[in-house]
Amino acid sequence: MLFTADHDEPRRILQKFIAAEINPHVDEWEEAGIFPAHELFKKLGSLGFLGLNKPVEFGGQGLDYSYALMMAEELGAINCGAIPMAIGVQTDMATPALARFGSDEVRKEFLAPAIAGDYVACIGVSEPGAGSDVASIKTQARGDGDDYVINGGKMWITNGTQADFICLLANTGDGPVHRNKSLICVPMKSKGVQVARKLDKMGMRSSDTAQIFFDNVRVPKRNRIGEEGQGFTYQMMQFQEERLWAGAACLKAHEAIINATIEYTRNRKAFGRSILDNQVVHFKLAEMQTEVELLRALTYQAAEALVAGEDVTRLATMVKLKTGRLGRELTDACLQYWGGMGFMNETPVSRAYRDSRLSSIGGGADEVMLTILCKMMGTLPGSGKAGNA
Repeated sequence: MLFTADHDEPRRILQKFIAAEINPHVDEWEEAGIFPAHELFKKLGSLGFLGLNKPVEFGGQGLDYSYALMMAEELGAINCGAIPMAIGVQTDMATPALARFGSDEVRKEFLAPAIAGDYVACIGVSEPGAGSDVASIKTQARGDGDDYVINGGKMWITNGTQADFICLLANTGDGPVHRNKSLICVPMKSKGVQVARKLDKMGMRSSDTAQIFFDNVRVPKRNRIGEEGQGFTYQMMQFQEERLWAGAACLKAHEAIINATIEYTRNRKAFGRSILDNQVVHFKLAEMQTEVELLRALTYQAAEALVAGEDVTRLATMVKLKTGRLGRELTDACLQYWGGMGFMNETPVSRAYRDSRLSSIGGGADEVMLTILCKMMGTLPGSGKAGNA
């Protein structure tokens, strides 16, 4: 069983925090196109929510991954997708490798303040010519004595305009593309780091997203996470947690949209009866609720395997694929039943429609997830015969 009575109190505290400190401000932050990350993260850090499964010696709670997944699921109660995503970057995307493989020195410098909420973190993987194709990144970190000198650029960086440091994936050698990369903690105040622009997005409006350039940025090699050349492997491990986070974070959000649609269609009349009375509507909503429960079961199964120390590549990939597909199908169906009001930005279904579209792109596109699964099944051309997958 993934959750026990021990999860109840932190869940209750987080629910209360979301209701009091986040949801009352979401509309304002969405309108502004940014939220106060340092202020909000400090409050979350003070409550212990930025390091639930991080080492206690650096300020974390030392709990297992089930608590991080519980948090991700509760964040789905926030009335937008952007704030949960920004928090998830801090907890489950930019810091897992740092917590697991970083030296004590680098964890003290970067992980501890991230857990406390004193630092905002971002993750630097995607580039204009290398999104889901991580192996093709061009950013270079050339060794120069005890330092790396970094040149290149990163794109679509969540928290990028407010971050204190970036967990940067860069090429540190000339060998095979899967063994020539390293993860490096780079302070954003370093000379040569330039936040080129804050990007204007279709959805996830209250989350700041940046394009960042690195021009002869010099950082000490001690800022590297783990072994040189192992960055690609570390990042693939971080992706597993990111993909489970994505699955968990959408569950309550989807349920909220289903319930809002039920309420709206029950009260909206057309041709002498409520929209909800049409079989095509109430059947579809029942089907969507079933799909949410199926995704929940798959996500929980994958999380239980992760807690048990198993390789969750297959299950996490399935979670990510289903998350993206369901986000598109569910919000599109619900928006349709809102009619003209669904097209208005003032309605929750419109925001959900825009925000959820990222799920099929960020963290690995649907097509990449399908390629991974086909490779594991032995059905991808050139991958060999199917085994026992």
